[in-house]
Amino acid sequence: MSLPQRFKLVFFAPIPAMPAIKQAIFAAGAGRYPGPGGYTEVGFTTQGRGQFRPGASANPNIGKVGELEELDEHRFETLCVGQDVVREAVAALKKTHPYEEPAYEVYKLEDF
Repeated sequence: MSLPQRFKLVFFAPIPAMPAIKQAIFAAGAGRYPGPGGYTEVGFTTQGRGQFRPGASANPNIGKVGELEELDEHRFETLCVGQDVVREAVAALKKTHPYEEPAYEVYKLEDF
């Protein structure tokens, strides 16, 4: 029996934006853990300090063009089961995230 492909979605966002983003990706199917427990909204958050400098053609939600911006952010990671789920979760992330270009990563996971 073939198990559905699993992915890990990792993204970074300003702390006040996290509740809305998490709600959106969970509604898209992220954070559902396979197994008999029926766990949903599973994830892990760490806090850190992000930085960026918007380029000349940027339209930043936070900060100013050409100026280095530093702010407290959360890193959030969650499981996505199935390629369709991870694609929908990334689309929800991009739609909800306040940044012009959200920072995110998707990792394909292996079963052992």
